[in-house]
Amino acid sequence: MSALTIDTALAALEAAAEPDRATQMAGYHKQKRRVLGVPNPVINALSQDWRKVLSEEEDSVASRCELAQALWVSDVFEARIAAAKLLTQARIKDDGPVWALLQSWVSDFDSWAIADHAASAIQKRLQADPDRLDIIEGWTSSEHMWTRRAALVVTLPWAKLPNPKPQELAVRERILGWAANYVPDRTWFIQKSIAWWLRDLSKHDASRSRAFLDEHGEAMKPFARKEAAKYLPSPNADDQDMHPE
Repeated sequence: MSALTIDTALAALEAAAEPDRATQMAGYHKQKRRVLGVPNPVINALSQDWRKVLSEEEDSVASRCELAQALWVSDVFEARIAAAKLLTQARIKDDGPVWALLQSWVSDFDSWAIADHAASAIQKRLQADPDRLDIIEGWTSSEHMWTRRAALVVTLPWAKLPNPKPQELAVRERILGWAANYVPDRTWFIQKSIAWWLRDLSKHDASRSRAFLDEHGEAMKPFARKEAAKYLPSPNADDQDMHPE
């Protein structure tokens, strides 16, 4: 049994609780679960300390998964975020148990903050093994809105590639296909996820982001279309430069 127990971890989070912050956070994140009011830098520091302690154990991956799952099922807001941070790492040897655990959490997603921290951990596992995208594609047809949203959030690294190789470009087009299929979905969080993907893509491949908007933009919600084009130059920018008033 690990020397670092769930009781020890929860006690550390509770020791850092700020009741006034908790009230504000619960309202902002629309949480019905318990919120302690622990600042994010404190959660970062605690999760890093826990990783160091667990890395010294004989089966560190199993120990980390055990603690992460216990934190997750506690259903405390900060504990779930800490669980995700505990598993967010680029290189994990024999990461099968981590990948399996992260997948098991997706159906529990019900708010953006927890979902996005877990998505950061999932991103690392997808980058470690892109063949796992076949599983993510299945999420795009889920009845669970947060699972559908997660399919775009966990694949954001492919929107951010500055010089993608042909195989990476193929993955990017595959994901843009998912985004195109999402366009008729009027759910705010789904529209936001499309915009987020296109916005990040526009910083590295403006022409492809523009082409998507030319084809699908009119069918997107106005706020999403505006957000997606946030970093794109005006289509008539060159003409305006050539013909100043």
